[in-house]
Amino acid sequence: MAAVTLHDVAVRAGVSQATASRVLNGSSRVPGEGVADRVRAAARELGYVPNAQAQALARASTGLLGLIVHDIADPYFSSIARGVQAAARAARKQVLLAGTDRDFDIEREAVSTFIAHRADAIVLAGSRQSGDLDRELEAEFGRYRANGGRVVVIGQPLAFGGAVEPENHFASAELADALVAAGHRQFAVIGGPGNIRTSVDRRNGFVEALGRHGLTPLVEVSGDFDRDGGHSAARRLAAALDLKPGAMTPPVCVFAVTDVMAIGAIAAWRELGLSVPRDICIAGFDDIPTLRDHTPSLTTVILPLEEIGLRAVDLALRNHDGADDLRERIPGRIVLRDSTKLS
Repeated sequence: MAAVTLHDVAVRAGVSQATASRVLNGSSRVPGEGVADRVRAAARELGYVPNAQAQALARASTGLLGLIVHDIADPYFSSIARGVQAAARAARKQVLLAGTDRDFDIEREAVSTFIAHRADAIVLAGSRQSGDLDRELEAEFGRYRANGGRVVVIGQPLAFGGAVEPENHFASAELADALVAAGHRQFAVIGGPGNIRTSVDRRNGFVEALGRHGLTPLVEVSGDFDRDGGHSAARRLAAALDLKPGAMTPPVCVFAVTDVMAIGAIAAWRELGLSVPRDICIAGFDDIPTLRDHTPSLTTVILPLEEIGLRAVDLALRNHDGADDLRERIPGRIVLRDSTKLS
């Protein structure tokens, strides 16, 4: 059976095809209510399915919003995605989601696909690697923006577009100050990849604040930005410090640049017979939702992850002049929990 066409609907309703299109595809030029009702009734009776591309042309909008994240399995990104989804739903938009695993080729392909589908806006969530965008992708974004598309980054700003930027450096410094005030004097750091700005900013903020107290980390190790990266780095850190159960009092306090890495570190130390916070203390960053069920409770920097997603969409969909390049900074809030408690 052939698909029902717009022409079929127009004939059934006794109107021109152009009139039927304006009614069903969301044009602002809608005919009188009686005519519109007749067209909609004809469409229901025939089972007509509107063409999404035609609707986009009529409305000058597809109702689509592209979201690109590094790893959807990471609670940091899934929480942001939840906020993006809620804001998009409120704005009557549908979200197209792509995960890149930090592969720039995949990111480039996702951007091209979203642009080809005429997404109204694209949100890039996650810290850029050094070098930011290549020239080809930057040019593509330039053409996209010239045609009315919006670009918003969650993380450090690009040379163009809007940005929602967590205060990673400042919040990490505040965490270091709070831990020193709580009585800690021996520290170590589990960092992330050196080419990821979020990792670098968090590490530098923490270490620079320690320096203002006359302290330096005993050991610094790094790993991938995930649970396994934290697990591997924690084992190397334990070996470097020659940690043994009950051997060091007071315990070294470790700063892991993400909560996910901190959780991996705690698991690694547990395998070595080390207990947190008795043998070693640890703090993270992000306050991901899964921490609610984690023991010991993790000291961290709280970021309002869902709100970050909401604010990114708000920036992307604003219509007033100058909204394209608005920047918003998101402060963190320090919370000291059991993982850094001194006995």
